[in-house]
Amino acid sequence: MQELDYAGMGMRIRKARKEKGMSQDKLAKECGICLSFMGHIERGTRHMSLETFADICKILGKDADSLLWGTEHPADAVLDLWNLMKSAAEIVNRA
Repeated sequence: MQELDYAGMGMRIRKARKEKGMSQDKLAKECGICLSFMGHIERGTRHMSLETFADICKILGKDADSLLWGTEHPADAVLDLWNLMKSAAEIVNRA
């Protein structure tokens, strides 16, 4: 089982927040936590609840995988590969 990198997750949260043009204070308020705790989350020095993490994902419009592991929609990548292989097989079968 892969171990969580809280500092890396915090950096991804910070990056997503900045991309959305949102202040740390605004994100903290929308999540119902204090600014200080949000700072700890972004630095990876404190652990948040699952509810807080779900709120962060929803507010930032990010899926959990992208914030937890840094991979966006791994299921979509698998489907893209599947469709590519299927298309290639169809081309071979027509030849």
